[in-house]
Amino acid sequence: MGNGKKDKTDKSEKKRDADDAAPAPAEFNLDDPVLPDWVRKRAFGSGDFPIDEPMDDETYLQRLVALQIELVKLQQWTIKEGRRVVIVFEGRDAAGKGGAIGAFREYMSPRATRIVALAKPTDAEKGQWYFQRYIQHLPTRGEITLFDRSWYNRAGVEPVMGFCTPAETEAFLADAPRFERMLAHAGTTVVKIWIDVGREMQLKRFHDRRHNPLKVWKVSPIDYAAISRYDAYGAARDRMIEATHTDEAPWFVVLGNDKKRARLAAIQYVLGRFDYPDKDRKVIGEIDARIASVGRGVLD
Repeated sequence: MGNGKKDKTDKSEKKRDADDAAPAPAEFNLDDPVLPDWVRKRAFGSGDFPIDEPMDDETYLQRLVALQIELVKLQQWTIKEGRRVVIVFEGRDAAGKGGAIGAFREYMSPRATRIVALAKPTDAEKGQWYFQRYIQHLPTRGEITLFDRSWYNRAGVEPVMGFCTPAETEAFLADAPRFERMLAHAGTTVVKIWIDVGREMQLKRFHDRRHNPLKVWKVSPIDYAAISRYDAYGAARDRMIEATHTDEAPWFVVLGNDKKRARLAAIQYVLGRFDYPDKDRKVIGEIDARIASVGRGVLD
């Protein structure tokens, strides 16, 4: 049996060596239709992703359907008991938030499930209390609301891209736990999921979007800018988790290089947060601790 501390040190040293050999992100041209070999070869293992191969489709679909059955049970209970549930999906650009939301939403009632993906604020919204435009989208009794990005824009994209002042970010980091504590005390369960992705995997996904006519609409100027701001986003993420990871609304962090595993882990976590009738704990199973954790542990 190897020494865990030494193994981690060796892994870090190997990563530094590989990082030294990799071209700078500035050399990556998103508009070039040919994906560079160094991106393709490094993508899946980037960011110290601890698994060598993607999950196979058959295993994934079998596990996904079983978990989706549990989600239907959860929703039936939510409706019957008049529960209010908010699930916040945050993460790096191209981390897989939309796909994870799709896996959650696929068999859930459209009458009792809403997806909220807000555009940039209007001039009127910019003059409001920051949380105000999100409040109107919170769930009523018996409803589950899935936020595809949320009020946490102010802890991530806004400060990284210069869309808010440092003082506004500091105020948000102090206010967000209070806001979520109010929701919890009023009977709304807030589930927060952060999906991370390695640098080269992010570049690969940006490239796939840019050169796929069915996905090119997903590419925005923010994505172009994100290429050179990977580290800044990481620093903002760390500050956000440190300031807003609370007992009432903890963060669940999942590494998203393998989208299939990330989706399964996110669903497992949500199901684990509730005690609904006929819950099949064997089907839900144990979350893969190699890629997911409550809090930032998996990022260390």
